[in-house]
Amino acid sequence: MSTTPVPRPITEVAQELGIDSHNLVPYGDDKAKVRLEAMESGRAPGKLILVSAITPTSAGEGKTTTSIGLAQGLAKIGENVCLALREPSLGPTFGMKGGATGGGKSVVVPTADINLHFTGDFHAITSANNILASLVDNHIYHGKKSRIDSRQVIWRRVMDLNDRALRHVVIGLGGRLQGVPRETGFDITAASEVMAVLCLAKDADDLRQRLGRLLVAFTFRGEPVTAADLGAVGSMMVLLRDAVMPNLVQTGEGVPAFIHGGPFANIAHGCNSVIATKMARAYSDWTITEAGFGFDLGAEKFFDIKCVSAGLDTAAVVLVATVRALKRHGGIEKADLDKPDPAAVERGLGNLLKHIESIRAFGETPVVALNKFASDSSEEIEVVRKACVDVGAPFAVADHFERGGEGGVELAKTVVEHAEKTGEPFKPLYDWSEPVKVKIEKVASTMYGAAEITYSKLADRSLKRIEELGYDKMAICIAKTPTSLTDDPKLAGRPQGFEITVRDFVVSAGAGFVVPLLGDIMRMPGLPKTPQAERMDLVDGEIVGLLGG
Repeated sequence: MSTTPVPRPITEVAQELGIDSHNLVPYGDDKAKVRLEAMESGRAPGKLILVSAITPTSAGEGKTTTSIGLAQGLAKIGENVCLALREPSLGPTFGMKGGATGGGKSVVVPTADINLHFTGDFHAITSANNILASLVDNHIYHGKKSRIDSRQVIWRRVMDLNDRALRHVVIGLGGRLQGVPRETGFDITAASEVMAVLCLAKDADDLRQRLGRLLVAFTFRGEPVTAADLGAVGSMMVLLRDAVMPNLVQTGEGVPAFIHGGPFANIAHGCNSVIATKMARAYSDWTITEAGFGFDLGAEKFFDIKCVSAGLDTAAVVLVATVRALKRHGGIEKADLDKPDPAAVERGLGNLLKHIESIRAFGETPVVALNKFASDSSEEIEVVRKACVDVGAPFAVADHFERGGEGGVELAKTVVEHAEKTGEPFKPLYDWSEPVKVKIEKVASTMYGAAEITYSKLADRSLKRIEELGYDKMAICIAKTPTSLTDDPKLAGRPQGFEITVRDFVVSAGAGFVVPLLGDIMRMPGLPKTPQAERMDLVDGEIVGLLGG
């Protein structure tokens, strides 16, 4: 029998927030979309709290679980709070990770729906991306003017599953009536620029303008071709009509949660939608949002892309760490993590301290949340507490996995106290108008600790073309491995004196950023040897094996 909490009617959740029923579009009794007209609540926006984490390891950090636990902890101490989180992707859900809706007694519900098809946003984004791809190939097939060079089509198709076999494909085979043969490939939907555009758009009009700027190909004369040039924007807007509205659900303890959009942070900007974030702030005193993977990826982009673009700022930043993850950074194998080892925690502290430094580069001092596991010893916890005290970072133990909101009270009180002491706006790492290489150097040296940056010949050629076309005065959205501060996924902890390599660039003109590709990062993941999909089933109407473990 399922132990997932039974949600309250979503109409009750909306009513408590202050959202009128005529602005709700229900999807059953437990979830609903909220019309964009509800954005104007007539009250001052609430404080925004960002939750991020140290560099991820196979031991787990629990960023989403901590975000939910913090929100429930704030509710326990009488605060008016709302969550603004990303939607899970089917790729990781059926791959290595399993579900992405929290864990233990800190979850969002209905858990299975959110992890699977939810309200259809990912499917709408997939379809909008692929209608544009279809229109590109149709344009080539019919030889329309301006003639697209089929060798210079940069727009790829997407699907919301991990499938390495689709990274590189040839289409248009089978004869002259089947299209024009050319090489292309698939990305995962979370990496689609349509996803980024949806998440960065301030409203429907902004969405339309951003879609029109999507760069899809070049002509034989080297001229850029956009979605607007192909007449694709109208059909894309039709497909995204409902997807642009944020989704309202709740935690297992009834705290409201907007869950909307889901770009990955290693290959995109790693934040939920601007619309959902602003909607949550319009109806609560505290809005808890997250950016992943580690702070060096999603949270850097949260500040330098999302906040700069949308005019947002944070009242506090929470940095999630676990004893287990610190032991992994300290060289302990996963099989030995349950054994108490304060010395290993000490060895792994470099990664935590680097992220604290990185957060301070934005003018913020983080609250360090130690996501407690049952195997943590008091001596190990004390090692982390002392390290935080030594560098002047507020610290709290969060036991929200086992105890829900009650276990998040200490963290909630610490965040409230810290947030009330801060008032200075954050400082971006760079100005968008700076040269691309200058922007990369500032992020790589400050966030990663890189000593040197090299560029492949391909990257230099791509950058030259980007500058000639005038796309260089945008933000940068670095794509790199999430498991290391470097571009080598095997280097844990806090590496020193390392070099990173930019191998190429991708232009995301609609989203408003240039993507430098580091290392072997790929935009279509593959499945592990034993994917989570092999553990799932439907038994007597209940989904089993959905949440990893």
